[in-house]
Amino acid sequence: MVFARWAVLVFFFSAAANSQSLPSSRSTPALAADGWAAASTAESGISDARLGALDTAIRSGEFKKIGSVLIARHGKLAYEAYFDGDAATLRDTRSATKSITDVLIGIAIDEHKLIGVDAKVLALLPERARRIQNPDPRKAAITVEDFLTMSSPLECDDWNDASRGNEERMYLVEDWAQFILDLPIRGRMHVGERAEAVPYGRNFSYCTGGVFTLSEVLEKATGARADRYAREKLFHPLGIKNEEWVYSPMNVPQTGGGLRLSSRDLLKIAQLYLGGREWQGKRIVSKAWVQASTRPQARIDDETEYGYLWWLKSFKCGEKSYPAFFMSGNGGNKVVAIPALDMAVVITSTNYGTSGMHEQTEKMLTDYVLAAVQ
Repeated sequence: MVFARWAVLVFFFSAAANSQSLPSSRSTPALAADGWAAASTAESGISDARLGALDTAIRSGEFKKIGSVLIARHGKLAYEAYFDGDAATLRDTRSATKSITDVLIGIAIDEHKLIGVDAKVLALLPERARRIQNPDPRKAAITVEDFLTMSSPLECDDWNDASRGNEERMYLVEDWAQFILDLPIRGRMHVGERAEAVPYGRNFSYCTGGVFTLSEVLEKATGARADRYAREKLFHPLGIKNEEWVYSPMNVPQTGGGLRLSSRDLLKIAQLYLGGREWQGKRIVSKAWVQASTRPQARIDDETEYGYLWWLKSFKCGEKSYPAFFMSGNGGNKVVAIPALDMAVVITSTNYGTSGMHEQTEKMLTDYVLAAVQ
């Protein structure tokens, strides 16, 4: 295995681009046309030896079906390795891209096209409200924030195969948004006459369909289909030139998951929020929105909380613990921002629907990536 290493010299960059394709490609990246600035691992305070051990572990099969590993520190791309495809490959990170929907909602609010997270979903979609099934006054109170925090009162739970709102049932019908809004209100049993108060006043229930419904909310509020709004307001400013959406049978962009982006472009989303709101000095979304999106809004379990379509958890390495916010998707895909280290990490994987997929990714993150920080 030959490892190509270069800094900014175009000659070496061109030579590497024309070299024979290898099973894995690892490098200190050069300054690229996509906007990423480069830094060596040494300049970034990252142990090259520890990352070399990760490379070996992946290629030996210790970690399965890994597509890529990228690290940015202090705003510069310091490490990238590809084990399936290359820098141009569009990655299907499934639900990891729900977090991009949060960015779009934030931009729409910043532009005053959406009044805020308290906006009522059915008020924005009156044509759906007129023909809704299982009518209940609580449906009229469902807000954008309820879908951003996975805590609407609808009986929708993708983690429960028996749930009427499970996303696999949604995919069997043509009109996905109506399917979600037609769901009955869920119930919760409790012991004793009074139910215990829940953290942040919200009952978390993972619901892809609710996030998909935000696609129609965005279009109604902005006047632009969600994919086109994303292209103009987010992707173009970030220098993202290639993306591939999934669409519903009614040709509505699936803002609940499946958006394909390259690994470098996924890293830009984490870097945007890690920087507070900016990409290379250009403001894209407000700092207030980034802060609201990445602070706890609902609790999932004893170790994990949820913001606005961002996961919140601390990752331990030795005696240290690092709070992080991250995008997460089926297959073990993770796009992680670690503020204390000023570091963003992308790990893409195709372990779809397998037991231990997220544990594998987190082991790579803690035992190798975090352990490499000097």
